[in-house]
Amino acid sequence: MKRLLAVAALLSAAGLSTVAAIAADTIRNDQVTVAVFGDWPYADTTVTPPNKFLLENAPVLIDSINADPDVSLVIHVGDIHSGSEPCTSAEIFPPIAKSIPDWNQRIFYQFQQFVFPVVYTPGDNEWADCHKSKQLISGHPLKELASVRQLFFSRPGHTLGGQDKEVVTQGTAFDPTHPDDARFIENVMWEDAKVMFVTVNMPGGSNNDLSPWTAPFNTAADQVAQAAEKDQRTAADIRWLNAAFDAARANNDKAVVVVLQADLWDPQALPAAGGQGLDQYASFVQALADRTSRSGVEVLLLNGDTHLFNVDHPLADPNSATGKIYHTQAVPNLTRITVQGSTNSPSEWLKLTIDGRKPYPYSWQNVVYCRNPLHEDCSP
Repeated sequence: MKRLLAVAALLSAAGLSTVAAIAADTIRNDQVTVAVFGDWPYADTTVTPPNKFLLENAPVLIDSINADPDVSLVIHVGDIHSGSEPCTSAEIFPPIAKSIPDWNQRIFYQFQQFVFPVVYTPGDNEWADCHKSKQLISGHPLKELASVRQLFFSRPGHTLGGQDKEVVTQGTAFDPTHPDDARFIENVMWEDAKVMFVTVNMPGGSNNDLSPWTAPFNTAADQVAQAAEKDQRTAADIRWLNAAFDAARANNDKAVVVVLQADLWDPQALPAAGGQGLDQYASFVQALADRTSRSGVEVLLLNGDTHLFNVDHPLADPNSATGKIYHTQAVPNLTRITVQGSTNSPSEWLKLTIDGRKPYPYSWQNVVYCRNPLHEDCSP
């Protein structure tokens, strides 16, 4: 509790609300191991016959993680269904014919089967992209986001999963000079074993900005709301990121882990590849670069979105294709891991161990839980 109170005091001194304390357990260990995955569980219901194996095989991942004696927490980096699967038609009555109104409840149930605390940050497929034709125009993005918040973040300051863990949420520990940040209950931070973890709602694609919503969700009011959502959320994300780095510095934490969904360096989003939208992340990436550079510790960014496992140092070269978009200084102490998506063979979860006693605190391995994710036989 001493660590919890210490960081709560820091947040108070920084002008943040003290309604919620930082979710830092009593520090008993010198290292922490977490299970990380995303883009799960998918189930392509748009094909004939529907491919249900991905959802039916969800317990295989759950059992694999639950059986690991080293893991103490689970992180889902977003996308709880595929980009070609319908959304839930939230707050639309009668429901859109091809929507799946109970999908989020199904995934909530799956999250509760983990024996560990589960931290989840939303992906674009469950809200920002619900207007798209490939998702059958099956939901209004802002109503879908509200529905995600209502279900998965119904207890602000607490995790999902079979074991409850207190975390600090921006919903209560917001900057009082920006009271509207209280809506971002999905943004959380916690500390464990001298490691500061922070999540921000940062959806893939174009950060919910460059892709105009599809009719009937493209009225003049919708267009204004779309732009306002992106601007307000991104600004709140940056404030939350800064608060986490401030807390880490005050606590003399040995590492900072940032969790979000978007692949901020997706090569398919570069103009040369016919993509667009990376510039919509520029202000956040610049803030991340600045705080990482000044932190004096190794920083790890975890994301999903593009499905293929990858490890790199994305801000090491300002002259790279993405560097010319973001215009940051070289930041060699930022490592980025993109986790493997559940539709890729083999399906894997990331076993991440962080030991602050080591000069480079991060080590990891991919744990195979399913070699044929699109088939009935899902043996590891």
